[in-house]
Amino acid sequence: MDIRKAIIPAAGFGTRFLPFTKAVPKEMLPLLNKPAIQYIIEEGLASKVSNFFIVTGRQKQAIANHLDASPELDAFLEERNKKELTASIDRIVNTAHFSYIRQTEPLGLGHAVWLARHMIDKEYFGIFLPDDIFVSQMPGLAQLIKVARQEKASVIAVQEVPSECVSSYGIIKIKKKLTPNLFHVSSLVEKPSLRDAPSNLAIVGRYILSHKIFKALDQTSAYATGELQLTDGITQMMNNNEKVLAYKVQGMRYDIGTPIGWIKASIGMALQNPAYAPHLKEYLASIDTMESFVYNQKKNISHMY
Repeated sequence: MDIRKAIIPAAGFGTRFLPFTKAVPKEMLPLLNKPAIQYIIEEGLASKVSNFFIVTGRQKQAIANHLDASPELDAFLEERNKKELTASIDRIVNTAHFSYIRQTEPLGLGHAVWLARHMIDKEYFGIFLPDDIFVSQMPGLAQLIKVARQEKASVIAVQEVPSECVSSYGIIKIKKKLTPNLFHVSSLVEKPSLRDAPSNLAIVGRYILSHKIFKALDQTSAYATGELQLTDGITQMMNNNEKVLAYKVQGMRYDIGTPIGWIKASIGMALQNPAYAPHLKEYLASIDTMESFVYNQKKNISHMY
């Protein structure tokens, strides 16, 4: 099973980050010194995926600009011996292939995936949701690819979530537990109440799906929330006798879909980075003391004009 393609739905308005996202795509939110979508692409490349189909909307040109060559910037940095500043994005530009598909109206995640149907042959492919950032020794998507190859089946990433959070996710119903981290799925429920949730295993932003998902989405007519949901398509695919598994991805997951989630991700990733960690730890350790910036006015820098 050769999996080299992935779809990245990135057409949303990012309303939780307004007014920032009025002009700047949410996928371009910085995590340390890189935009969020760059982490997604790097995970894909580390998982041997090289063809990315990005479903975008209006005012998302910044994504394409970031993932493209910039001769003027390259020349500027070369003259100043600072080319290393763009080394990470240069690797992406020289390795990955990007295609962009416009979603003209917000008709749901399933619709965004369906729009890329002509890019996928009779093969398995990946899906990245940019709100989810995984930090792990083995890339998150690579873990799913390994399972998909072993089991010759579609695989979705799941994570145990607290009971108060189940209504915010698609939740799986387990048909059979195959290993402590791998489950045969019988059905999916989109954002159930706690009472109706079949488990506490939530779908989290990574998928390996069969091309049969597109036929299943075509057959889906009753939507859970008024939009074409990917969970409805996967359920229809299972009704068509397609085997679907769920795997607990190993590693740290950050949900950057909300401002507080993005702040937590920024702090968490900074604490794991040797360039930032000492400064951040010092700041956090002093924040409740009289030596902090909050209480010690001498530590505040003011500029007089």
